[in-house]
Amino acid sequence: MDTARLPHTQLAPDAFRAMLGVSEVLQRSPLGKALQALLHVRVSQLNGCAYCLDMHTREALAAGEELQRLLGLPAWRELPLYTPRERAALQWAEDLTLLADSHAPQASFDALRPHFSDAEIADLTFSLAQINAWNRLGVAMRLPVARRPLAVRG
Repeated sequence: MDTARLPHTQLAPDAFRAMLGVSEVLQRSPLGKALQALLHVRVSQLNGCAYCLDMHTREALAAGEELQRLLGLPAWRELPLYTPRERAALQWAEDLTLLADSHAPQASFDALRPHFSDAEIADLTFSLAQINAWNRLGVAMRLPVARRPLAVRG
């Protein structure tokens, strides 16, 4: 598909700008762009959003993320490539993305505490809610992905 189902950003410009505003605020979070990009890739994988997966993979690589870690995200539990902080965040990301199954368990929330401040947990949760919202728009509108070379480091 070469075009989206609807020009949703033009049909609902105020809502689109509001969502962009939330994303811009979160980019300034002390969580950092690299962690958020890593999590956004994983959430986009789970939600099957090709547009967001392409965008956030490129962001992660631009932020210095290693290709091996990006390729290994579906198997992050089995690989020794992720820090305890990243593992706690990845679990929270999966729990919030698969909310109907997980119900955001207390154990996953508690696992964040050694690695994140309360403010960071709030930012993390907003970031994950936001990427899930973007994924739903991307999938619903069938946002196209253009074929273009990928700059790969690592």
